[in-house]
Amino acid sequence: MDTNEGARISAGLIKQIVSRVENLEEQKAQIMQDISDVFREAKSEGLDVPVLKQLIRLRKKKKEQVAEEEELLDIYRRALEQ
Repeated sequence: MDTNEGARISAGLIKQIVSRVENLEEQKAQIMQDISDVFREAKSEGLDVPVLKQLIRLRKKKKEQVAEEEELLDIYRRALEQ
């Protein structure tokens, strides 16, 4: 295989990868805009957006992990009250 041929193959692969990533970045930007729109709608309906975001974060975690974090939070709160 000629060095130039290897460079052409690599350049083609690089262009393809870069193009795919750029396309995904555009899709990601659109999705982020869509999410912002939903939160704006929620706010206009009187919902508390930071609480909704916290709820969404909690739903991503395992129940055991949430329970452990809540227990630690309670322990820390009680420590501050002393």
